[in-house]
Amino acid sequence: MIRGFHLADFFTLGNAACGVAAVFFAMLHIESRLAIDFFASAAMIAAAFIFDVLDGRIARWRHQHSPLGRELDSLADILSFGIAPAALGFAAGLRGGWDWIALIYFVCCGVSRLARFNITAESLSTGADKVAYFEGTPIPTSIVLVAVLVLAAWTGQIGENLYWGIWRIGPWELHPLALLFMLSGTLMISKTLRIPKI
Repeated sequence: MIRGFHLADFFTLGNAACGVAAVFFAMLHIESRLAIDFFASAAMIAAAFIFDVLDGRIARWRHQHSPLGRELDSLADILSFGIAPAALGFAAGLRGGWDWIALIYFVCCGVSRLARFNITAESLSTGADKVAYFEGTPIPTSIVLVAVLVLAAWTGQIGENLYWGIWRIGPWELHPLALLFMLSGTLMISKTLRIPKI
């Protein structure tokens, strides 16, 4: 199977590897409470973003696009820009019942958005045209959420001091910061928001 990979596919695997490492560092932070583990998790997501940019550029430069590459890219993206930011949010202190729902919603929106994009790309790949725009925000835009979490950690506002406090709603707790994950997920699955593909 590896023999069928293009150069860009190895960069895509680098994206996936960084996403998995980000989850591991987030889990380490929960146990250790060390800031270095938290920042390492965020750094792995940033590295995944770089690999994601490079794999697309390399594929276009070498004119090597394949269904395998597209599927690899989607799977890597859900790891690095869906699951990893949600794990980092959980590590930061988003652990109330409503927080869980917000984080799960965010990841499910990311999965749905990538599936929709792949179907759209597949329908256009039979002709000469390529996908001209994204419907909804691309999942790598979750790097903005990671930046917010890094700023919170840098200023000591994670854990019990998480931004904007905590609300008790019915049986569970909600950190308002979790609403940013819901907003990001909603923007990803929007069909009215169209962003030109560069």
